[in-house]
Amino acid sequence: METWRVIATSLFALGGLVMVLVAMAQVRDRKHSHRGQVAQAGLIGLVVVAALTASIAFLLPSVVAWALVAATAAAVLFLTMVD
Repeated sequence: METWRVIATSLFALGGLVMVLVAMAQVRDRKHSHRGQVAQAGLIGLVVVAALTASIAFLLPSVVAWALVAATAAAVLFLTMVD
């Protein structure tokens, strides 16, 4: 496996996990939400992140992979810095 794929996959997985946690926190903060809804949001998020991570690791071309990494980094920065 190429070095750029390992780096891009690692960065996306880290950012994706942060995004899953942010999504779970947003579901938790909604009125009338239950634990099951939070768990469901986390499970769906993890499945999406796992699928995209595997795609970055094995299928996607470098431009698309790095675009996903950049978009994830921008989303993490935006969602964690905005109050």
